[in-house]
Amino acid sequence: MWKYIRQYAHFAVLAALFMGGEVLMDLIQPGLMSRIVDDGVLGLHNNGMGNLELIWKVGAQMIGMVLIGCCFGSLSNVFVNMASQNIGNELRKETFRKIMTFSFPQIDSFGTGSLITRITNDVTQVERLVSQIVRGLVRTVLMTLGSMYFMFRLSPDFSLIVLCALPFIIGTMAFCLRKVNPLFVIMQEKLDGVNDILQEDISAIRIIKACVRETYEKLRFGKANDDLIQTQLKVLLTLAFMNPVVNMLLNLTIAAILWFGAKSVLAGRVSPGSIMTAITYPTQLLMGIMMLLMLFQNMSRGFISWKRLAAVLHLEPQIQDGAYDEATANTFAQIESETEKCNTPDIQPAKGRIEFRNVSFAYPGSDKNVLEHINLTVSPGETIAVMGATGSGKTTLVNLIPRFYDVTEGCVLIDGADVRNYKLSSLRNKVAIALQKSELFSTSIKENIAWGNRSASDVMIQTAAATAQAAEFITPLEQGYDTVVAERGMSLSGGQKQRVALARTVLKESEIMIFDDATSALDLKTEADFYSELAKTSPDSTKIIVAQRVASVRRASRIIILENGSIAAEGTHTELLRTCKIYQDIYQSQIGDIAPTGEAVTANE
Repeated sequence: MWKYIRQYAHFAVLAALFMGGEVLMDLIQPGLMSRIVDDGVLGLHNNGMGNLELIWKVGAQMIGMVLIGCCFGSLSNVFVNMASQNIGNELRKETFRKIMTFSFPQIDSFGTGSLITRITNDVTQVERLVSQIVRGLVRTVLMTLGSMYFMFRLSPDFSLIVLCALPFIIGTMAFCLRKVNPLFVIMQEKLDGVNDILQEDISAIRIIKACVRETYEKLRFGKANDDLIQTQLKVLLTLAFMNPVVNMLLNLTIAAILWFGAKSVLAGRVSPGSIMTAITYPTQLLMGIMMLLMLFQNMSRGFISWKRLAAVLHLEPQIQDGAYDEATANTFAQIESETEKCNTPDIQPAKGRIEFRNVSFAYPGSDKNVLEHINLTVSPGETIAVMGATGSGKTTLVNLIPRFYDVTEGCVLIDGADVRNYKLSSLRNKVAIALQKSELFSTSIKENIAWGNRSASDVMIQTAAATAQAAEFITPLEQGYDTVVAERGMSLSGGQKQRVALARTVLKESEIMIFDDATSALDLKTEADFYSELAKTSPDSTKIIVAQRVASVRRASRIIILENGSIAAEGTHTELLRTCKIYQDIYQSQIGDIAPTGEAVTANE
């Protein structure tokens, strides 16, 4: 944690110093009160004659010290908040930056709800931890040690009484903390579960309402929340037992001091003012111990939250940067696969060449390969389509190109270089992707289109929108391209969202464009118009189209048919109609019959 604390350690030091000043003012007060009682009221050192002037003088000193203590306490609060809030700010930003580097399996292993809890609630707990260490712990330790010192100077006998009570008080605290600490871990996990359900239900609210599942989801959320409350109640009940026990021990200690003090006063060994002081210091001491108890409780929770954050911050991304950046280097580290070297010595001059060499892939935690021995080369500027049944590995295949996952066997090359040798930013700048589920952000349509090309001009944005057939619905809007999109694009229809996402892909002007079922919500005419315009505006880009509809792929240079993770066939639309049974079945189910020669017999063919 020192990595984050050291930047603002000067604030923490100032807070601790001012807190020390406040505690010192509190510790001096009982001695002054003893003078007021013994000399100002009882006149023990003046033949029983009180001294009103002394009362006013010492009283003014006490008021002055109270004011100074208040100033010190306020300044301590200011600096401790500056330290804790800035540390929390850095920690929250660093946690988010770390999450952004994680691969998909790593994000899935934590869960969305857990990551939200860590970056919000757990960071808040760490902020409180810093505040409590700097302010609460310093105050408690100084108050405890200071009270013991002044009380020992006043009377060693009084100190002995307090020391006898301490083991019982500390033992009670230790017992309760031992019971409570494991519950804090469970409580944060229960909070993760509540956040998981909350995030999931808000995202899927339309489906919940459409299926009339509101009651079920209320019960599911209620059960998760009840589990959280039950854990919190266990914590509170344990602490509810501890507080009365510690209070009882505190009162018994004060009673013992009063009993022993009364005997000492009668014997003439101490003065009444000393008794008052003797009661004040133990009270401060024992209240400091009780405060320390609460601090340990909150600090325990803070350290548990820190461990949860550290699990994120110390986790190395599974997908690591390579050494190659086109702007700065032209050399590679050699990567040896099980079958062959995946690097060629020199970079191909053409941009957008893709090659799969004996690629096999299994998702993390699974022994079953989704892809098996894929060998495929896509030339620069070529348009290929990928088809196949659900689960055949189409999306997995294209996800290996921008290195969302690393291959299990073999290698994927772009422009002659293994993708594992690229810096991720360099690699992903070469690739533009449009997905079936269009992810839009709560900002203007213009900002959404320019998401992958922040330097694009308004003319470039409008040209990309025209290519994606989006201009026809954007222009009539009252605010046009400045229209703000609702959360997750809910203010737009499915087809409109897909066209905005397509415009974003086109505007990126990448060497490789991937359309993963990205036109599924478009009608056939709009889809055909889009691909026609795309061919004109981006003729040199390599295009990969993943689709289920024959109409979406028939104009591709080649069509790849996947079956059970392997390439079953490849060829043009006409060739596959003659030779590929899988493609023939797809065609017949969507369009119509095929003549014995392999030619389509429908009018639109």
